[in-house]
Amino acid sequence: MSERLLQMPWIWAYLGAAVVFGATIFVTGIGGGGQVASAALTFAVFFVIVGIGQMFVITLGPGNVDLSIPATMTLAGSVSMKVMDGANGLLIPGFAVAIACGAVVGCFNYALIRVLRIPPIIATLSSSFIVQSAAIAYGRGLRIKPPPLLSDFTTVQIAGVPVLAICVVVLAIVMSLVLNRTAYGIGVTAIGQNPRAALLSGVSVERVRFVTYVLCAVFAGLCGFLLAGFSGGASLNMGTEYLLASIAVVVIGGTSVAGGSSNVAGLWGAALFMYLLVTMLYTYSIGAGLRLILTGLIIITIILIAGGRRGTR
Repeated sequence: MSERLLQMPWIWAYLGAAVVFGATIFVTGIGGGGQVASAALTFAVFFVIVGIGQMFVITLGPGNVDLSIPATMTLAGSVSMKVMDGANGLLIPGFAVAIACGAVVGCFNYALIRVLRIPPIIATLSSSFIVQSAAIAYGRGLRIKPPPLLSDFTTVQIAGVPVLAICVVVLAIVMSLVLNRTAYGIGVTAIGQNPRAALLSGVSVERVRFVTYVLCAVFAGLCGFLLAGFSGGASLNMGTEYLLASIAVVVIGGTSVAGGSSNVAGLWGAALFMYLLVTMLYTYSIGAGLRLILTGLIIITIILIAGGRRGTR
């Protein structure tokens, strides 16, 4: 049983997170460890949200990736803050606007890919410049505080566990069911394994791709909405760190960059690992340059171990 568990690529993200957490509390102590764990759950939430959308896109196969996530987060956060203007009564309209921003960006991304035949990595990168410019033009929303209800929801805890983390765990379970139990999710995996075979078996390849890119952008919009509420408002650089992070949590979590193989549960392990890794390096007072080098080397090691195990199955 233990051997089978170790052969699962996503388990290494959790093992890495456990090791890093142990190294952190070795310095901070048990009391400090509780605070670190609570903070890790809080910040991992945002990595998981964007990671879910990115995971579906990457599962479509080689070359599929969404680089417009940071800009979409910024636009959704900015527009929703402007619409709500700090009023609790406008919370639902603000949420709807954030989701709509994501949906529009997703449609635009797919149009560039399908209609203009632009490779996804170029299409979404080009889209990000346009979306970011739109967010800057709408910059008046960047100085507006979120409604108190939104701020409370993103920060409240129950027995030290963030309520937002509980909600995202439920969301991850739902998306895991979508991936593994619905015709759409099975179609995503089938396309990633062999697009031609998927088409011949009756999968509407282009429809699935369209839904997937829209879904990814919608999750980015949701993350921007929640992150703006958590951080006290939107900012022009609020999504910057989520560009590479959204890809890293997917790969470390056990999803194959070649497509056709993915795992939702691994996203949580990868997100916790990435946050705890940075926290550990800060705790040990390691300089910025060396910290970046060590972060990269450790992440590469985890990916190599997981990839090697996957190859031996």
